[in-house]
Amino acid sequence: MMAEQPRTANAGGSYIWLTSLSAALGGFLMGFDASVISGVVGFIEDEFNLNEIQLGWAVASLTLTSTLAMLGAGPLSNRFGRVGVLRAAAMLFFVSAIGCAFAPGYFFLVAARMLGGFAVGAALIVAPMYIAEVAPAAIRGRLVSLNQLNIVIGISAAFFSNYLLLQLSQAENPLIAPESLWRWMLGVEALPAVLYLFALQWVPESPRWLQLRGGSDDALNILVRINGSEAGKREHEAIQASLAAEESGAPAGFAELLRPHLRLVLLIALTIGIVQQATGINAVFFYAPMIFEQSGIGNDAAFLQAVLVGLVNLLFTIVAILFIDRLGRKPLLFAGLAGIAFFMLLLSWTFNQATYELSEESVAAVADADSRTALEPLAGRQFDSENALRAALAGAGIGDAGGLESDLVAQAIEVNTTMVLTGILGFVACFAFSVGPIMWVLFAELFPNYVRAAAISFVGLVNSSISFLVQMLFPWELAALGSSLTFLVYGIVAVAGLAMLIRIMPETRGKSLEELEQELASRSG
Repeated sequence: MMAEQPRTANAGGSYIWLTSLSAALGGFLMGFDASVISGVVGFIEDEFNLNEIQLGWAVASLTLTSTLAMLGAGPLSNRFGRVGVLRAAAMLFFVSAIGCAFAPGYFFLVAARMLGGFAVGAALIVAPMYIAEVAPAAIRGRLVSLNQLNIVIGISAAFFSNYLLLQLSQAENPLIAPESLWRWMLGVEALPAVLYLFALQWVPESPRWLQLRGGSDDALNILVRINGSEAGKREHEAIQASLAAEESGAPAGFAELLRPHLRLVLLIALTIGIVQQATGINAVFFYAPMIFEQSGIGNDAAFLQAVLVGLVNLLFTIVAILFIDRLGRKPLLFAGLAGIAFFMLLLSWTFNQATYELSEESVAAVADADSRTALEPLAGRQFDSENALRAALAGAGIGDAGGLESDLVAQAIEVNTTMVLTGILGFVACFAFSVGPIMWVLFAELFPNYVRAAAISFVGLVNSSISFLVQMLFPWELAALGSSLTFLVYGIVAVAGLAMLIRIMPETRGKSLEELEQELASRSG
């Protein structure tokens, strides 16, 4: 039972905002954990002498286990409660960060990241679902978007933390030994993990979950505290009526998703879930310094521009929060996908215009004598595409173990770096005010109460699987397809997704979860 209720509650009260912010701290840890690897890849590539697939695995292994976690997070949250699962995720974030920091080798590092992936998957599924279940309809979009805001703050914090630690390791009297820099980058996440675990101690359980488990009185008290006496009672009655309309009030499993009245919402959710990741957002976030370094700007500048990516992401996520309940989901989503397509095609065109020339100085700087000798015939030659240069390097017996091939491409390229930066920042901005936060809002809104946990787990699994493939394959794509064709594919996906969603996407702004359930079921009939 809840403590004394406030005299007056309203949908914008501080209680619901603080509760939602506390739950959404899982998004911060998810964003930090996922993106901090962007500053680490170059160091572990050299230290462990990794090829493209091994490097991709080090990045994507976290997403693999987060995908598995998403499949189980919904059912587990049905059994142990939304808040119970979030507390377990906080503990896993902490253990993973410590394990990464002290990893004695490559396989231990991957194992520690995979452990963190279970926390990422659980937080990514359960936090927005929890917030949607406690949020008043009038501000639900903004409150659920807090999770995405925390994700992008975590991404920005990871980029900034990596840059700051890099500077500390390069100072005249370095505070961090350069050889342990990547360990510090991964280990600092333990601090926000402890904060998250502490914040969850006072977060109440979801009233809709309590209702599903028979805790009607507790659910009513929480709803009254959030919405006020009259509105809370009305919402409690609507939840009871919604559950009574089903064959059983118990949470449903994955098989329920095949029922005819859920076909439309499942199609919408799957389309958004696939498009969100298949347009390449995590290739940009997880490999940002690599992308910028590939354009020839140098290591320090690449890290600094990655910080700028994080700040743009943060700024335009705030734009989404300000307008998602004013303009609605559809206008923001459609404008964002159109912008994503434009900027990805701009990047493709920019890299297509690049030229490549391997200088004598670059060849002379190669440490390995055999490789240096093999490269000498290529010195001074100009290539009109990245693929042509990579083919010539392959013909000379130069692979990418230790990052040698990628380093040579970055040194050889002549490209409009302003256009590259514009394309990346424009893409991130369009993602941040549209499909980034709106996907999770829609996942939490579209599905009925009794099947929500299973449904979000399923579509989250698909979304995370696409993310895993994008992260895993991106280094290989750059090597095999080149930057221009890689970004072209992402742009085409955005165009196809926009065309599909224009046909099937409903507007969900300002409607209760129970009202949406009735409306979408009638459209699927």
